[in-house]
Amino acid sequence: MKDNYKPIKSMKEVPEQLRKLRREYIRYQQAELIYSLSHKKLLELASDAGAIYRFDSTVLINRDIFDAYLERFHEPATSKYRGGDEE
Repeated sequence: MKDNYKPIKSMKEVPEQLRKLRREYIRYQQAELIYSLSHKKLLELASDAGAIYRFDSTVLINRDIFDAYLERFHEPATSKYRGGDEE
């Protein structure tokens, strides 16, 4: 049983392992659950991002392209207080 155990050598390996396991292309139904967006809004954003791949009757979204596009909408924190020390 101990032979099956493989310790992680460094904390840097964890994100690398997760990236390998993560799917690069997902279907609309999966994306709706992952991103908590309606079908219509997801279609609009994925289309604007250029992340849609269509072939036959299958539609896929490239997660890397879509995630990079979503980062454009990230708003930085606006609170002038840090660490929760409010006076």
